[in-house]
Amino acid sequence: MYLLMVLISAILFTIGGVFMKLSEGLSQPIPTLLVYIFFIAGASIQTVAMRKATLGVTYIVVLGLESILAVLFGVVLFQESLSYINVIGVSFIVAGMGFLQGKK
Repeated sequence: MYLLMVLISAILFTIGGVFMKLSEGLSQPIPTLLVYIFFIAGASIQTVAMRKATLGVTYIVVLGLESILAVLFGVVLFQESLSYINVIGVSFIVAGMGFLQGKK
C-alpha cells in the first residue's frame, strides 16, 4: 500500500508540474488552479504514506519518481529532447532510490 501511495503521489505532483508549464508562469487561470489542486492532492497522499515510513526515504522516493516521470512526460507531451546525459542522470536517480529502499 505504501508503494502505491508513493507512486500516486509522484504522479499527481508530475501532473501538477505539467500544468505548471501550461500555466505560463501562473498567468493562465485554469492551469494555475490545476497546479495547486494536483500539488495539494499529491502532498496529501504523501502525508498518509509517511504515516508509518521514514520522512527522508519517503520524501526522496517521491521526488525521485517525480523526476523520472517529469522527464518522461516532457518527452511525450512536450517533445523535449532526451540526451544520453539525461538517461544517465535518470539511471542514477533510479539507483539511488534502490539504495534507499534496501534493507539495513
